[in-house]
Amino acid sequence: MRTSATTTEGAADPAEGASERLPRDAGVGADRFRRALGGHAAGVVVVTAAAPSGPAGVTATSFTSVSLDPPLVSFYIDSGSGTWPGIRDSAAFAVNILAEDQRDIAARFATRGADRFAAPTRWRRGPEGLPLIEGASGHILCLRHDLMAVGDHWLVVGRVAAAETAADGARPLLYHRGGYGRFAP
Repeated sequence: MRTSATTTEGAADPAEGASERLPRDAGVGADRFRRALGGHAAGVVVVTAAAPSGPAGVTATSFTSVSLDPPLVSFYIDSGSGTWPGIRDSAAFAVNILAEDQRDIAARFATRGADRFAAPTRWRRGPEGLPLIEGASGHILCLRHDLMAVGDHWLVVGRVAAAETAADGARPLLYHRGGYGRFAP
């Protein structure tokens, strides 16, 4: 007996019986994939750690919440990033949620070879020696929970130990179509 798939309204599923299939190999090329992802606006954070070799930090737009119980967050980092060893080898990290006026900080922490913590970057040490970016709209302090290799990146999951937001209610910095911008409700 054959059963047909239906939507919640009882109509036949339009995908049923479709002859075209998605490619089973690599699929889309890197440039097309980047262009498609560029259409998704994302918040911008700088992930920092107190690495044995000194403070480490990297700009990320892949930051997301994972779980409320226990409180978990995650982000991805390129396995070839010079910052990866510092974050990997640290038991804790901070997520600095950038404010809309911190485009220069985002660009600085995204630049290979830059001395990211030198002036004009303003930062202070928080608990566990974690570098905290001044002027950020918030800080989420995490203990490393899990690491997982995924493609050419690492998924880093942190258990949230503390969180703070700016008293002034600063608006977040966003990344969209290759550039930084702001949220205007």
